[in-house]
Amino acid sequence: MALAGKNLKYLRKLRGWTQEEFAAKLKIKRSLLGAYEEERAEPRLDVLELVSNIFKLSLDELLLADLSNNKGSYLAKRRAQKLETLSTDIPLVPVKAAAGYLAGYADPEFIDELNTFTLPMMSPGNYRAFEIVGDSMLPTPSGSIIVGEKVDDLENVKTNNTYVIVSRQEGIVYKRIMKNNRAKNKWTLISDNPSYQPYNVEANDIIEVWQAQTIITKANTQQRWDVNQLASLVNNLQEQVSSLKKRMN
Repeated sequence: MALAGKNLKYLRKLRGWTQEEFAAKLKIKRSLLGAYEEERAEPRLDVLELVSNIFKLSLDELLLADLSNNKGSYLAKRRAQKLETLSTDIPLVPVKAAAGYLAGYADPEFIDELNTFTLPMMSPGNYRAFEIVGDSMLPTPSGSIIVGEKVDDLENVKTNNTYVIVSRQEGIVYKRIMKNNRAKNKWTLISDNPSYQPYNVEANDIIEVWQAQTIITKANTQQRWDVNQLASLVNNLQEQVSSLKKRMN
C-alpha cells in the first residue's frame, strides 16, 4: 500500500490542508497521518474509505494509481463529475482558505479542489462564493455566503453596488464601491454599517471583482436595530456622504 501514503499527502496538499486539519477530517491523530504519509505505517481500511468519499475516488485508484503523476486524468475526472449536474457548480472560498486563495485564484488545480455547491435559480455564468466575517456589512450578518458573478472588465463596475473585491493589500472583502471620477486609479470601499469609515484602494492593486448576486445566511441571524441605533447610524451615514462629496469635488 505504499502508493496510498503518497496519495494521501498529494491530495491533502491539493486542498491546502495542514496535517492537523486533514487528520481531524479522517478522525485520526496527526502523528498517525504523518506515519501514513511517510510510509511508516499502512492506512487502515476505514481511513481509506473516508479519503475515497472525500475525493470521489475508488479504493483501486487510491491504492494503485500514482495520483501525483496522473494529475490530468484525476482533475479531468473531477471536472467531468461537475459537468454531469444540470445546475451551475459554484466553488466556495471559506474564510480559512482566503489566504490560499490570494495565491491560487488563477490556479485551476486550486479552484478544482475547492468544495462546490449548486443553486438551481442561477443562470449560466462564472460564479464564486465567499464566506464573510465581521459586522461591517450589517444587516448582512457575519458568516454569510456571498455568491458573486465575475466582472471581467472593471469598467463595468457600477457605483454603489455591492461586490466581493480581491486585492493584494486588503485580501478578500465585501463592500459597496464608489468610483471617483477625478481619481480613476482609486476606488472607495464603503461598508453598509456606517460605524465603519470608507477607505480607498488602488485600482491596480485589485486582482478580482465579483458582483454580488445572492446572499446565503443562516436562519434567525438577521441583525435587528432599535430606534436609537438607527438614528445614530443615519447621522453617521450623512456625515460620511458629506465627507465623500467633499473629497470628490
